[in-house]
Amino acid sequence: MDEHTPEPTLDQPAPSSTDAIAEAISIMARLRGPGGCPWDREQTFDSIKRHTLEETYEVFDAIERRAWPDLKDELGDLLLQVLFYAQMASEAGYFTIADVAANLNAKLIRRHPHIFGDVQADDSDAVLRNWEQIKRAEKAKSASLQSSMMDDIPRAMPAMLEAGKLGSRAAKVGFDWPNADGLFDKLQEEIAELQAELPSTVEQTTASSAAEEELGDLLFTAVNLARHLKLDPESALRTCNAKFRRRFAAMESVAGSADALTELTSSQLEELWSRAKNESMP
Repeated sequence: MDEHTPEPTLDQPAPSSTDAIAEAISIMARLRGPGGCPWDREQTFDSIKRHTLEETYEVFDAIERRAWPDLKDELGDLLLQVLFYAQMASEAGYFTIADVAANLNAKLIRRHPHIFGDVQADDSDAVLRNWEQIKRAEKAKSASLQSSMMDDIPRAMPAMLEAGKLGSRAAKVGFDWPNADGLFDKLQEEIAELQAELPSTVEQTTASSAAEEELGDLLFTAVNLARHLKLDPESALRTCNAKFRRRFAAMESVAGSADALTELTSSQLEELWSRAKNESMP
């Protein structure tokens, strides 16, 4: 709530979720309608999509910080993206927000037969197996439109997420490492292949396109190692990034400023890093 929004009172109960969402839909329609907001009216599917990714990461950030008031706000921003797409689709005659909700409701019921039907699922593993079987049956109906089972994995998603989904999809037909041990060996193999493609002289400072390809292979293998270890590589890297931020800030604090770091030698910087690493939380 902002300063213009009245707080609910005993005489003025908070609106129901149905009323609140209906109002949000109405507001979005007005913003896009005649006499509405010039900026909102100018937007297209392509101009909005980058904001969707940004809002998704801001939701992740709020969760990781356990900042629940921020999460409430960020989820609202993410919901705005859904409303925006649905309003534009309605204007173009593609579908409406009601179609989106109805499609979701039907999918949830269809994919939870252990709740809404007579299928047995005693644990989460059984639920996931049922879910995947139902998804395969659904996709079989549209298989004639695809030349590969990978076609419905969006190419526009973040590369790390795409890599995980590609590896997971290939594993469904048995094209996978039997366990994590093989992936550790594969990592070493990819590191050696990357090193072989690096510049061999000081003068040759630019890595080749082959080196970029080998680096991609290394990252792809790391993502699939995370899958085997049942770890989220995105979450792992974000945790690492946050740790790096803390430790680098500690280095700046000891040195006095970021500019002061530029005056230090490599060995002095390494000493500061070791000190920050030892003194900071894991």
